[in-house]
Amino acid sequence: MIIKKMKGLPENFLWGASTSAYQVEGANLIDGKGPSVQDIKTVPKGTSELDVCSDFYHRYKEDIALMAEMGFKTFRFSVAWSRVLPEGTGEVNPKGIEFYSNVIDECLKYGIEPLVTMFHFDLPAALEKRGGWSNRDSVDWFYDFAKILFENYGDRVKYWLTINEQNMLTLVGDVIGTTDMTGVTNKYKKLYQENHHMLLAQAKVMHLCHEMVPGGKIGPAPNISLVYPATCKPKDILAAQNYNAIRSWLYLDMAVWGRYNNLVWKFLEERDAIPEILPGDMEIMEQAKPDFIGFNYYNTATVEWDDGTGVAVAGDQQTGVTEPGMYRISGNPNLTRTEFGWEVDPEGFRSTMREMYSRYHLPMIVTENGLGAHDKLTEDGKIHDDYRIDYLRRHIEQIKLAVSEGVEMMGYCPWSAIDLVSTHEGVVKRYGFIYVNRDEFDLKDMARYKKDSFYWYKKVIETNGEDLSN
Repeated sequence: MIIKKMKGLPENFLWGASTSAYQVEGANLIDGKGPSVQDIKTVPKGTSELDVCSDFYHRYKEDIALMAEMGFKTFRFSVAWSRVLPEGTGEVNPKGIEFYSNVIDECLKYGIEPLVTMFHFDLPAALEKRGGWSNRDSVDWFYDFAKILFENYGDRVKYWLTINEQNMLTLVGDVIGTTDMTGVTNKYKKLYQENHHMLLAQAKVMHLCHEMVPGGKIGPAPNISLVYPATCKPKDILAAQNYNAIRSWLYLDMAVWGRYNNLVWKFLEERDAIPEILPGDMEIMEQAKPDFIGFNYYNTATVEWDDGTGVAVAGDQQTGVTEPGMYRISGNPNLTRTEFGWEVDPEGFRSTMREMYSRYHLPMIVTENGLGAHDKLTEDGKIHDDYRIDYLRRHIEQIKLAVSEGVEMMGYCPWSAIDLVSTHEGVVKRYGFIYVNRDEFDLKDMARYKKDSFYWYKKVIETNGEDLSN
């Protein structure tokens, strides 16, 4: 559709950016924090440990002040479960409670709405030793953790996200560092049983939020990318439908409607991987009502038909996987790629928003979207990241077009507010508006520098997205 009559973004549009605890905080085993699965994993060769990261734990006031200078309306961050509950259950760590209370108060001091993610890839190591999400008790573990968060922060936090990229925990958990397949004979059975427990835990926590937090709003935060067929061959279209269901609709169909997607159910039947579902589970999930959908978007995916003779191919969150008999990942010749190999597809962003809204008719907020690059600090303390500005501009333009088409968008929180440790590519893959002066293994002085994109985003927020020029 060619749009000539543009509509402006809502006046209360939530401009901000995102981080996650294990990637930005550092201080991973101090002040009573217990280890998470991220702290005990073997980091990819050539990348730093997670003990310092961006040192947000000690510098949060400085960092939030810089966010306020940009004009943030919201700041999406996550709570490290093992900082609040070192063993995952049981005794609460008062210093952990205090830290996040201070972060929330610092945001509110500047009029920044905290957008709190409860779980972002960092299950307490003590719970992993007890079976992690494979253990049915994980539903209660997460519920009890959420209750502590609502009790301590519900008076000040209005917006909540449940589980970050649950679909990626299922599809590429080995890349993220959250999946142990030792001794597992049927990976699908394990992964989709864990997935069921997470879906059930999420549903129960949505109920709890509405009970405990007056005026509180809560939603899921999957990684959503519309999937294209590689050609107009009918079988390629079937393959795209398969991957759309497995990658995206399973998670949102359950969060919004409380039912398993039929294509995914058949996929699980074929692999002897139907999860154990206890009486009452589906009723709980049918009654959970998210107030909005948070979603992470970086690019689309493209697939072709696979007749079952192909070989399973692994990928990361955005390069995709091949599932024999379902779909085979295919590059899209119409798209450019970042220097880290991720395709760039702003129009696909609009397509994704359109499709999500047509299916679910809920307000949406972008909880991640951004460009990872090798940013360079010049001798005079500048970071010229025009490539990031161009990427973000092109995606914000698509939000404006989607809103003009009637899609209800609440806000935009690109990844990331500040440079942090990328999931499997380390410090060198920088996303932030704020540069952290450290290398992979040389911490230097950890000083903060404003990138060119910092000043550009400040102007975008000031004009509510009307001025996207450099």
